[in-house]
Amino acid sequence: MTLRFETLAHDGQARTGRITTARGTIPTPCFMPVGTRAAVRTLDTADLEALNPPVVLANTYHLLMRPGPEVIEATGGLHGFTGWSGHVLTDSGGYQVFSLKPKVDDDGAVFRSTYDGSTHRFTAEQVVDVQLQLGSDIQMALDVCPPSDAPAPAQRLAVDRTAAWARRARHRFLERNGPNRGANQFGIVQGGLDPDLRAESAARTVEVGFDGYAVGGLSVGERPELTLATLAATVGHLPADQPRYFMGLGDPVGLMEAVALGVDLFDCVLPTRLARHGTALTGQGRLNLGNAAFATDHRPIDPDFPRSPAARYSRAYLRHLLNVDEPSASRLLTLHNVAWLLNLMDTAKQAIAAGTFDQLRRRVAQIWAPPAESPPSPSIR
Repeated sequence: MTLRFETLAHDGQARTGRITTARGTIPTPCFMPVGTRAAVRTLDTADLEALNPPVVLANTYHLLMRPGPEVIEATGGLHGFTGWSGHVLTDSGGYQVFSLKPKVDDDGAVFRSTYDGSTHRFTAEQVVDVQLQLGSDIQMALDVCPPSDAPAPAQRLAVDRTAAWARRARHRFLERNGPNRGANQFGIVQGGLDPDLRAESAARTVEVGFDGYAVGGLSVGERPELTLATLAATVGHLPADQPRYFMGLGDPVGLMEAVALGVDLFDCVLPTRLARHGTALTGQGRLNLGNAAFATDHRPIDPDFPRSPAARYSRAYLRHLLNVDEPSASRLLTLHNVAWLLNLMDTAKQAIAAGTFDQLRRRVAQIWAPPAESPPSPSIR
């Protein structure tokens, strides 16, 4: 079954819709928690079932290194391996590989494993094969990921190689996937901060004919206004009748601004990373529960979000857990943060349908900026 996308409502460029795959439906806009090594940090599959995210993301590089795709394939792919019956998206691992300063040629990239120092080679075809072994519902084509501030010749080469690898990846995927396997494949747009390169990369990627399209190489340290300007210059070149995915974005302001531009899918390690450092996402902004001010604060973690999985616990109790290094602190804050972002996406859907999305966007911006959130690097996925 080929992936289908249906738009249900518009409010300006913002849209709410529904992606349908062989596994089921994904309502959009959608935030995808990151389960780098086949697990969202500190959570188990029962936790995910309670949170009910439409999609969970896993990382091809890390799973290739440990435990290996053969182990996962033998248990029925990631769904059998983890016991998770919902959608899984696997990124290609390209971001992680390019962060290792690999030796790159037109055929692929050679790199050393961060696990044991062993040497490996990624090609467009191999990454397709590994992801088919992992059994994800949506897989990403391998792209070239230079820093956003890389010089113009490096960005030009990245766009050319990304386009060539996209053609090879799509050919391999269609050759190997077959009509009944249920997998889907997205292509990735590169081009740094150059709007002309972005437009060219988008056109060349769309020409290949993927099931959906991702914007890569942004939200990696550049100023937020540059991120949004580049995204705005890119989105208009992507098909309106297919899903659009911004890779590595998870701060509330950035999410709302990207939704306003017509993006449908997002992922980021932000909710889990903040939780491990004692920080909660709330309707009042960031809450650093390590602060002494919360030692006697008996209010719930977020009075504006009574459906939080951590709503029964006071700020004082959660601070106590953090203060004594109790592992449950990270788990409870992760449950809360992931639920909070999923709820923000639900609120966005409702606002788009009601024609009040711009009010929501401005309210989130007022609460969360300044200071603007700098999304964390997704390199640890």
